[in-house]
Amino acid sequence: MENRKVVVVPCSGIGKSLGTVGRVATYRVIERMKPEKTRTVCLALLTMGDDDALRLVRKNPCIAVDGCPAQCSKKNIEASKGRLVHSIIVTDVLRKNRNLKPEGVIELNDQGDKLAEIVAKDLSERADEILRKEK
Repeated sequence: MENRKVVVVPCSGIGKSLGTVGRVATYRVIERMKPEKTRTVCLALLTMGDDDALRLVRKNPCIAVDGCPAQCSKKNIEASKGRLVHSIIVTDVLRKNRNLKPEGVIELNDQGDKLAEIVAKDLSERADEILRKEK
């Protein structure tokens, strides 16, 4: 497990605020919260069958982060024979935090930012848990 990291794969969700929440949360985790334990891969590369993307998701435990119930990220990890170990759907997190009303696709409003922080904390905790189990 020495060089392995948890691969966090956010959905594309272009033009959708909940997709943006998932992407923002992913980048908070891989850049600030757990850079030594996590990384990401472009969902489009995975979908296109890019060799490096496929190798990454097959060799490492993956968390799918989907903005909506369509679960494009999860489905693409599975279709690529990736090692999916956890899945987060932002709409489920939003249901538990109904007071937040995320808006924005290029830049989130304050409530969207708060929701992204909640998702990022969950991702961070899951990454630690996954790596502990895989030792």
